[in-house]
Amino acid sequence: MIFQRAIRREFTHSAAGVFVALFAILLTTQLVRLLGQAAQGSIAPEAVVALLGFAALNYVPTLLSLAAFIAILLSLSRSYRDSEMVVWFSSGLSLAAWVRPVMVFMLPLVFAIAGLSLFVSPWALSKSAEYRGNLESRKDAGQASPGAFQESSSGDRVVFVEAVADDESYVKNVFVSSVQDQWLGVTMAATGHQEIAENGDRFLVLENGRRYEITQGTPEMRILEYGRYAIRLETKEARGIEKTPRNTPTLELLADDRNSYRAELLWRVGIPLSAIVLALLAIPLSFVNPRAGRSANMLLALFAYLLYNNLLTISQAWVSSGRISFAVGVFAVHAFMLCLLPILFFRRIAVLSFTRFSR
Repeated sequence: MIFQRAIRREFTHSAAGVFVALFAILLTTQLVRLLGQAAQGSIAPEAVVALLGFAALNYVPTLLSLAAFIAILLSLSRSYRDSEMVVWFSSGLSLAAWVRPVMVFMLPLVFAIAGLSLFVSPWALSKSAEYRGNLESRKDAGQASPGAFQESSSGDRVVFVEAVADDESYVKNVFVSSVQDQWLGVTMAATGHQEIAENGDRFLVLENGRRYEITQGTPEMRILEYGRYAIRLETKEARGIEKTPRNTPTLELLADDRNSYRAELLWRVGIPLSAIVLALLAIPLSFVNPRAGRSANMLLALFAYLLYNNLLTISQAWVSSGRISFAVGVFAVHAFMLCLLPILFFRRIAVLSFTRFSR
């Protein structure tokens, strides 16, 4: 029991350190990407922090799986370098005896990874898409800062307001330039406000103004004076979140038999399953010869992780394209990696047995 507690403590400390390092790298790269989009005007500067949080939640399951794999690898490699494994094997215990403490350490992590992958990640992606949509709605709503020109996301409309009422219920002295059916329209109004119609469409309603319409390339011109003029900003359908397999809740994925949705379900289920297999693979891959180099096993472990991740990606792509069935895609990759497990254990145990016999 003392050994069990000590090794779990070491696994936990190593995993926490690796996760913090990986999470910091992730936040840095995502922050640079979002700041670049904000500088280009693709997203609002005030949205950077929220979108960064949603992106971080999406990647946490993968980071936890990788952190656990590296933590087990580092801890067992240290035991080899410090000759603690010599004591372990001299006590009559085999390398396979490490499976139990590793699985006890991984069990709560696997449940956490499964919950994050199946429920939290799609929720974060859905909220991120909703947040981006709300920002675009605000941008297209004519809620520009007083004295500033604001272009719609589609590029066919420019809105300018001179002032905003104290209660922000309407704007004053509105100028709208738009292009529709080869007509260039310039609309001016004394006041304006937003309205949502019964069918859910959103309009910018202008009052007491004048509209000039010019056909591009011709001298034709029309002038319209109005008391009330409504410009449709957004339809009800456009305000909804663009549903993709990635931001669809898991329960809805289970009820949808389309290939793209099956492929996304395969990926979500594959993350916790791969975490278990990777933890087991770390046991034989952690072998280090104290008299030889210390990086060979790390390179082999890195290759195994990249191979596993790429096979999952390929399997997901094949299920999405209909080349293989969902059942084959779910089990094939994990079964292949599990087949490597006894080979690696036998190879390591056989080497250790031969070494002890030769002595």
